[in-house]
Amino acid sequence: MSHKSDQDTAGLKDDAAPAPDVVVAEGVDEDVVEANRRVFSGWQWLLFAALAIAYSSFHLISLNVYPMETWSFRIVHITGALILGFGLYAGAHFAESESRTSPAWLTWFSYALLIPALYTLGQVFAMQQTLAGGAMRIDPQVETWHFGYPLMATTAVGIVISWVYRQARHRFNPADLVLMVCSLASAGYLLLVYNTPLRASTGTAFAPMGISWAAIAGSLLILELTRRVAGLALVVISVVFLTYVFAGPYLPGFLGYPGLSLQRFFSQVYTDAGILGPTTAVSSTYIILFIIFAAFLQASKVGDYFVNFAFAAAGRARGGPAKVAIFASGLMGMINGTSAGNVVSTGSLTIPLMKKVGYPGRSAGAIEAAASTGGQIMPPIMGAGAFIMAEITGIPYTEIALAAVIPAILYFASIYFMVDFEAAHKGMRGMHKDEIPLFSKLVKQVYLFAPIIILIVALFMGYSVIRAGTLATASAAVVSWISPNKMGVRAILTALQLAGTMAIQIIAVCACAGLIVGVISLTGVGARFSSLLLGLAGVSQLLALFFAMCISILLGMGMPTTAAYAVAASVVAPGLINIGIDPLVAHFFVFYFAVVSAITPPVALASYAAAGISGDNPMGTSVASFKIGLAAFIVPFMFFYSPAMLMEGSWMQILRVGVTATLGIVLLSGMVQAWFFGPLKAWQRVLMLVGALFMIYGGIYTDVAGLIIGAALVVMQRRLHRGREKATAA
Repeated sequence: MSHKSDQDTAGLKDDAAPAPDVVVAEGVDEDVVEANRRVFSGWQWLLFAALAIAYSSFHLISLNVYPMETWSFRIVHITGALILGFGLYAGAHFAESESRTSPAWLTWFSYALLIPALYTLGQVFAMQQTLAGGAMRIDPQVETWHFGYPLMATTAVGIVISWVYRQARHRFNPADLVLMVCSLASAGYLLLVYNTPLRASTGTAFAPMGISWAAIAGSLLILELTRRVAGLALVVISVVFLTYVFAGPYLPGFLGYPGLSLQRFFSQVYTDAGILGPTTAVSSTYIILFIIFAAFLQASKVGDYFVNFAFAAAGRARGGPAKVAIFASGLMGMINGTSAGNVVSTGSLTIPLMKKVGYPGRSAGAIEAAASTGGQIMPPIMGAGAFIMAEITGIPYTEIALAAVIPAILYFASIYFMVDFEAAHKGMRGMHKDEIPLFSKLVKQVYLFAPIIILIVALFMGYSVIRAGTLATASAAVVSWISPNKMGVRAILTALQLAGTMAIQIIAVCACAGLIVGVISLTGVGARFSSLLLGLAGVSQLLALFFAMCISILLGMGMPTTAAYAVAASVVAPGLINIGIDPLVAHFFVFYFAVVSAITPPVALASYAAAGISGDNPMGTSVASFKIGLAAFIVPFMFFYSPAMLMEGSWMQILRVGVTATLGIVLLSGMVQAWFFGPLKAWQRVLMLVGALFMIYGGIYTDVAGLIIGAALVVMQRRLHRGREKATAA
């Protein structure tokens, strides 16, 4: 809905005439308009702006003032995202000119589809009157012939037409209007039936057939919206799982199972066993609330301040813009909950600056991708992962946020020293004093951090996540009143509109992930996977962990973090728990690998987004980001061998493990970059790797051995460094 086409406005002031208080970052908070998102004007813009504001306001009111019945609330939550999503995101590429738009007959055919779509919606109202008149259930013939078949046909044809219908970017597609009506009809029937005793019949032979028809249409609509906002990867995985439901009886070995009928499966998948389950529970409460919080921060330009603060703090260090990317991406990424989105928002600024001080395009893109991915593991918000983990495991959110502290430090320490050693190796400079904002000026606005501090304090004081999030959102508006970007009524409405738009992708992804979770729970494939891991653990627990790592990364490839973790948590985590691993350790293990799938070749969403900005080869960038984020592939194994890494143990154990693991990460970074205080020979790199692994392992004896190796390397490198300096001086 934004009138801007992209985020190219974010950038640099003219270097030729730097001002002493130069503002380096501008436009970081601008709404990024995706390639398939419509840009409306006039009454259409007003209409969808109003819908987005109403959608965000509905959640704030329902969560804080007038709560709804749980299933009804989640259905409305998904349906609102479907209506907004089909209105704002096109199903096909936009026409480059008026001459390339779709023919008139396709437009009229799309409008004609509205007749059966509106008929099914009318039938929902008729059925509501029937049940209100005292009927116990609806006639199956009416459900099938007057609701099910028309709804299914209209939905399927509308989706296919939307794939081929091309129009200008500012115009609305009538086929998408059909899909919006079908979304209402499907949700209307489910709301009607789920508020009667018939709700108890889901998953049985006595369930009304209309539930299955509404669930099939609803699932198709969710898959189509997911394709539009998140790409094909998650859709393909969902289709594979859905195929398994009906192909299972014909599969050999541990994958085989007796099978489910179409009616039994679909009458149950659109309940809290599937689509309305944990993923939607989290997206309809915590995620939507923190998206609204992030939108309020954006509307008050706090994102610009975060990036400028990072420039002032780290810009003058060697390789400064790369270190700025680490700090800025960590701050932004923990809030916005998407690695690729974080790359686009901060990378448009940091990547050109990194290239300016000497980083090759590939390294610049890789550093930004790795740093943006790390934002997903940065407490206290952790994108949305901490809330999903709390929902699935029942472990208090505060305990999860505390457990994430040391792993996050290790991850960002790894990227920092990777960047630092590369900058030293290549002789890169930092930014000049007149190229960055004055730290003394930015410190005067440090109060802009107040909303995040209030959020953290409220959570640890025992406030519920919803109350703490609402309080932080309100404080963002209040704090803006003493900043240069005051939020009045218009700015607040803009924030609510932005939140409604930002929420579409994550809600679609969570609903789609819920579909997969439903397949896993209803077919029992998770239990069979657990038995496979149990068999591997009988041979070697390390082998079982390695296999779990591969599956978590594979399931996460091409998927947003939230969906990647939700699916991995359903498939892999129960198996790890069954082989004796603590639930917190098991879930953090799969969460980390679901997150780093964004920088794992061959499908690395964050790396590909960074390559698009840096202009380098996407695959090369993904390999480079994999190398920079290498620590993230080792740290999860540390959870298993040293639970103190997740704050489980005495404070002395936690302190020892944290310090030695950080030193180990430094050695690992030096080994990868072949530089410590100077260039490293092959045998020194091998020795450094051994020392790093000893300290990362976490045992007392291995820590001592690692410290001895590290100290010897420091002494050796310092002597060589002094020798080189004397030779250079002579």
